[in-house]
Amino acid sequence: MPDTDIAKESLDAADEQRFLIGFKATPERLDKALARLMPEHSRTRIQGWIEDGHVTVNERQAQVRQTLLPGDRIVVRVQPSAESSAFLPEDIPLAVVAESPDWIVIDKPAGLVTHPGAGNWSGTLLNGLLHRYPELSMVARAGIVHRLDKDTSGLLVVARNETAQTHLVRQLQAHTVLREYVALVHGHPPADGRVDAPIGRDPRVPVRMTTQNPVAPKAAVTHYSVQRRGLLPDGRRVSEVVCRLETGRTHQIRVHMGSLGHPLVGDTLYGGSELPQAKRQMLHARRLSFQDPSSNETVSFESELAGDLQAFCQEIEWA
Repeated sequence: MPDTDIAKESLDAADEQRFLIGFKATPERLDKALARLMPEHSRTRIQGWIEDGHVTVNERQAQVRQTLLPGDRIVVRVQPSAESSAFLPEDIPLAVVAESPDWIVIDKPAGLVTHPGAGNWSGTLLNGLLHRYPELSMVARAGIVHRLDKDTSGLLVVARNETAQTHLVRQLQAHTVLREYVALVHGHPPADGRVDAPIGRDPRVPVRMTTQNPVAPKAAVTHYSVQRRGLLPDGRRVSEVVCRLETGRTHQIRVHMGSLGHPLVGDTLYGGSELPQAKRQMLHARRLSFQDPSSNETVSFESELAGDLQAFCQEIEWA
């Protein structure tokens, strides 16, 4: 169907586009035609608009597989992409542990995504920060200098200005920020140890990271110490481990403990078992310490274990 057989009419509104099918046009599927006429939008997105009732043909709600005929009039109400809401303020409750003119320490609950990304373009910690601290709109990534996985609870620090952000990032790069985690892992690992194994993307499973033939590996070092050992109600071994990060790679503790044969309880991505009491990886960032960008004094914070982790610990028979 040549472009000359479809006329784009004047726009009545910025979010509405209209097309008139010429009388010499050959029949064509609606979604295919619109994908060609509106190349700035993907065919999948256009199909979604059609399914959600945002496209009409001859003033009637359109169907994805509908065939366009000569003389048809199409109206498309263009919908904003999910990505467009990624940096919008949202009234999301935040547990602020402490704050200064330069930083904010947050106790993040499990289930809250730190930063917008594919599949999570809204409802994130970043959106909540922009609502509570509007000035963060002037700082890259709303001041977030390190992240916690969606299902990891605990402490993280946010910079309130660019100078503080640079200072904190440099501390992370110099490995002088103390980040200590509590994890429940399967089995009974040695009393303590150090894992020095580069981490990169798993070439077979894109959502996983790995130490085995990783793509673009980066240095990663984790120190761990077993605090206590016990048994799950079903008799399986479990241990409470404290982990301290030298580096901060994606899923680092989860990958490193899994590589030792002691994956985190609830972490099915890396070999752990999901239990009725453990619907997420049992991992909590309990201690955070860094140098204040203004005073150069060390400030330290501690967080109690998340409620679900505490409840799970009570069901374990500790030795």
